[in-house]
Amino acid sequence: MANLRSPSPKFFMASTFSSGSKEVENLKKQFSSPREVQMQVSHSMPPEKIEIFKSLDDWAEQNVLLHLKPVEKCWQPQDFLPNPASDGFEEQVKELRERTKEVPDEYFVVLVGDMITEEALPTYQTTMNNLDGVRDETGNSPSSWAVWTRAWTAEENRHGDLLNKYLYLSGRVDMRQIEKTIQYLIGSGMNPQMENNPYLGFIYTSFQERATFITHGNTGRLAKEHGDLKLAQICGIIAADEKRHETVYTKIVEKLFEIDPNDTILAFEDMMRKRIAMPAHLMCDGRDDNLFQHFSVVAQRLGVYTARDYADILEHLIKRWNVADLTGLSVRGQEAQHYVCQLPSKIRRIEERARGRAKEGPAVPFSWISDRKV
Repeated sequence: MANLRSPSPKFFMASTFSSGSKEVENLKKQFSSPREVQMQVSHSMPPEKIEIFKSLDDWAEQNVLLHLKPVEKCWQPQDFLPNPASDGFEEQVKELRERTKEVPDEYFVVLVGDMITEEALPTYQTTMNNLDGVRDETGNSPSSWAVWTRAWTAEENRHGDLLNKYLYLSGRVDMRQIEKTIQYLIGSGMNPQMENNPYLGFIYTSFQERATFITHGNTGRLAKEHGDLKLAQICGIIAADEKRHETVYTKIVEKLFEIDPNDTILAFEDMMRKRIAMPAHLMCDGRDDNLFQHFSVVAQRLGVYTARDYADILEHLIKRWNVADLTGLSVRGQEAQHYVCQLPSKIRRIEERARGRAKEGPAVPFSWISDRKV
């Protein structure tokens, strides 16, 4: 019976080029990191720790899934966009373009970068499904961890959809260059150094969800200042989702501190020593290998996401998890506790230098805005 099956498409793709051919090398190269990334350790969590997460499945059902919203009660991108089925569609688009006409290019650079980050969602779901003990083993597993990851992905998917369509209708950006950047980014993946370890993974997502909450909140504030109240509303409702998701991930880590404080503080220290890499840190548009760095400088300059925010998030999590008050730790755990608690003040000392570099840096062209410099 097996001989009657058609060869898979993957087989045909693999056989199109001869092994080691230049075509294959070039295809692989375009989805490799534009910059060298650190080698990543895999499966660093001891196997016996997997049982902790399996034992927490009922807890997750009661304490994690309750933060999901029913689909019928969720906002959808179309709620905030011109209605293509209405007679007034063209007029609505004209009004949208009028609102965005005076918004500066540097704001659009940041908004586009945020949207591209949201659009790389397939990478984030893949990353979460690689965490030992909480992955979706089948693709539609009924475990609470798997249900959360799928439903979280579904909620997050609306963010990129909404921002993408709004930017498209604005007429202010080069959509083809943006679409290429998205494809490059998803193809390149990300290197968050989670090591398939849910201790590290949930600390990362706690930090990252708060970072996106802050970022979208600040882009909303700036949109309001520039007179686009609809865009401000859009950024605000996305920020609210990110805040709700942050609540979930911080609650999970809080539970880990309750049942396994020593390994949890060691994981917290590990992630902070490696630094939290932003999800789109491998961003590339096919031209600028330092695109993420250039985008980050503009975000720092506008106050959308800064070194101060990084320190504030860390300080917030330290207080949220009562890290300074942990007791009963091993000597190594106490060292990790001290390191983490002292880190915000160290980061703040370098914040002023980062702000200065952002102000003094030269203007660079962005393909997203037709190579205009900001």
